[in-house]
Amino acid sequence: MKHENLILASGSPRRIQMMKEKGYDPLVMPAKVEEHLPFPMDMETAVLYLSCKKALWVEHSLDMRQKAGAPIIIAADTVVYKDHMIGKPKDFQDTVDILWALRNDWHYVATGVCLLRAGEPARKLFCEVTKVFFDDYSLEAVQAYAGTDEPYDKAGGYAIQGTFGKHVDHIEGDYENVIGFPWERIEKELALF
Repeated sequence: MKHENLILASGSPRRIQMMKEKGYDPLVMPAKVEEHLPFPMDMETAVLYLSCKKALWVEHSLDMRQKAGAPIIIAADTVVYKDHMIGKPKDFQDTVDILWALRNDWHYVATGVCLLRAGEPARKLFCEVTKVFFDDYSLEAVQAYAGTDEPYDKAGGYAIQGTFGKHVDHIEGDYENVIGFPWERIEKELALF
């Protein structure tokens, strides 16, 4: 399986790194799609919709006439949820507001994944959800973190594997899902695919 033709429909450095660490070397082809929802959806439906949208964009961008074999496209989308869906912060103040609202409480991280074989009807969609508990950090800690580059390309405005990870009290579920790529489940589904 590790030598099969794989396309990662994401430019996320974390997803690319995770695949390479697991022995996969996918073609990286970030999907150029608007990440907005056509109507209100719950978090699971939203991430499944967006991951499918990304995978289909990549599939439609391929010239299958020049492909030796139909590649498997992997697309993912991650959101944080506490009372409402929280995406990537827009700026410093948005980061502070998001992280201040999450302190001393729990929230969900949901990642939707779409696997499809290009040019064929084979599709697999699934969602992984992890519950994350933050400790009671200070406003100064949030402001200091918001002053770094780390929060700005991450759902919920933090990286569990980064410096803000010290404020995670514990989690219930898949740690890698919080990074944005539930690898254990992806690998199982790839094997079945």
